[in-house]
Amino acid sequence: MLGKRVLIPLPDGHDVPVDLYIPEVSEEIDAEIRRPAVIICPGGAYRFLSHRESEPVALDFAAHGFNAFVVWYRVTPFTWPKPQWDAAAAMQWVRTHAEELYVHPGQIALLGFSAGAHCACSVAENWQNPDLWADAALLPEHIRPNALILAYPVITAGEYAHRESLVHLSGTEDVSVHDAYSLEKHVTAAMPPTFLWHTWQDELVPVENSFLLASALRKNGVLTEMHIYPYGSHGSSLCRPETSGAVNPCLNLPDSANWTKDARRFLKSVFRQKDRENYHHFLSAS
Repeated sequence: MLGKRVLIPLPDGHDVPVDLYIPEVSEEIDAEIRRPAVIICPGGAYRFLSHRESEPVALDFAAHGFNAFVVWYRVTPFTWPKPQWDAAAAMQWVRTHAEELYVHPGQIALLGFSAGAHCACSVAENWQNPDLWADAALLPEHIRPNALILAYPVITAGEYAHRESLVHLSGTEDVSVHDAYSLEKHVTAAMPPTFLWHTWQDELVPVENSFLLASALRKNGVLTEMHIYPYGSHGSSLCRPETSGAVNPCLNLPDSANWTKDARRFLKSVFRQKDRENYHHFLSAS
């Protein structure tokens, strides 16, 4: 496996760290393979980045045919849009280096947990806005995710807000400012197919966050799959011992652990459908 860290330079002088988890390419399998990819944004309330939502998740996806990348985006004292720039820079770098990374450039998903899901969803909502990305030298056609996976996401600035995340992202406790980052209000039909999952018992980031986003996605015709699991508190990551352990054994949730399998199935289904559409478009244009 190719496992290393690269630093992606941005015009503001910041280098975005991205960790690579790329299974070795073998002549015995397919020397020209192009795998789907996930770019992972760990959670942490825009205050820190969770190690339980980074490498273990990358290794899980890498073990099932994906190239995986973890982006260590900026958190407080950095505010909007610096975290979003960093996630988008990872997307642009992976896509523009797809050949050498053995990545299919049209099969790149953003995967975010909690506040990391807010960051990922922000990119997916705003990829078409060139003004947001211009100062970071990012191009809309390079940063558009082909799919989105959101795990117990921070979404709303309203009644069910995770206020700490919004304070760190905005740099202020002024609730009126937070409304600009209430993602359910900014969904468009240009968003990619989205996979959502949450636990019913999540008290830190209430499940209503996922409901609000799913409703907005539905209204805008965005293909969406959502799973609500009954048990488990916030931050359950893989829902398995390797991401719970001594920190919180209660996050070992066998009934919820299938989310990774469901998410991979969703991604592969979406990518197959897109390939079919591209093929038929090619035939009709010939």
